Amino acid sequence: MRLATPALLLLASAGLFGQQQSGPRAEDNTRLLLERVAAAPKLPLEQDRIRLQPPMAGWKVEMVSSVAVGPDGVHYLLQRGPDADPVVAVNAQGRVLRSWGAGLYTIPHSIRVAPNGNVWTVDSGSSQVYEFSPLGEQLLHIDVGEMPEKASAFRGTADIAFAPDGNLLIADGYGNARILEYTPTGQRVREFGRPGTGPGELNLPHAVAVDERGVIYVGDRENGRVQRFTREGRYIDQWDGLGKTYCLQLDGDSIWLASHRVDEPNGSLGWILRLDRETGKVLGLVSSPGTHSITLNAAGEPITGNRPDQVLWFRAK
Repeated sequence: MRLATPALLLLASAGLFGQQQSGPRAEDNTRLLLERVAAAPKLPLEQDRIRLQPPMAGWKVEMVSSVAVGPDGVHYLLQRGPDADPVVAVNAQGRVLRSWGAGLYTIPHSIRVAPNGNVWTVDSGSSQVYEFSPLGEQLLHIDVGEMPEKASAFRGTADIAFAPDGNLLIADGYGNARILEYTPTGQRVREFGRPGTGPGELNLPHAVAVDERGVIYVGDRENGRVQRFTREGRYIDQWDGLGKTYCLQLDGDSIWLASHRVDEPNGSLGWILRLDRETGKVLGLVSSPGTHSITLNAAGEPITGNRPDQVLWFRAK
């Protein structure tokens, strides 16, 4: 599989493939989002960063597309630059413990740690999904395939989540508008979703999460909302007016997401929001400088990657 060229990586990191929306739908979404933001309490969090310690001369990361924290506190970064491996494991102080994945990725997009501690990654340029041990041994490879022809290099999968029975839910949003389900051994079970703006329809499903009951939450990014579905793909409901929803992270009875206005380009300033996972009510928020992913450390504090080369830590005050 080809590795992305530096020029492509630069475009991907800059977010030049993303476009802001305009028109009445965007105006309504933005109005509701700003009302939610104005009414929500500010979370007692302050922005800090994990300062990465280069293990050698010339080593550097570029856009940290996604971060996941393992049960042992190791932070796994998925980054898009050519001067470090795509997957980088660091401790909470930013010291590099190990890295891997050179040559596997076109556009590294999302990284998640499964309940058993294994590390999963998703590539949005090639629709390849990989499972690794915490030490970087490749355990499984899923070639999702069925990528549409597009002018953009982004034309594949975006995110992954883990169902209570061990099955995998994959958001296939760049070009396709669907959620896929696979067994832990990589056999496809089902898919659902179709392009559009109506209930149950999707416009770039960029994030996916699934709770202990099997309820599937989808960050329907370009429609500016979160939709909920049954495990079988039946539409339940939706939470409108959330802006471009980039990422989702379940946390007990709540769910975290990061977004910004739909009428602004990718990478714009926005917010990390904590919502009630039953009603979608915003429980609190903190301003964020363009968040593409979100994970929580053992203290429940949000950790995220950010352009150009930062790992942000929203610490409790």
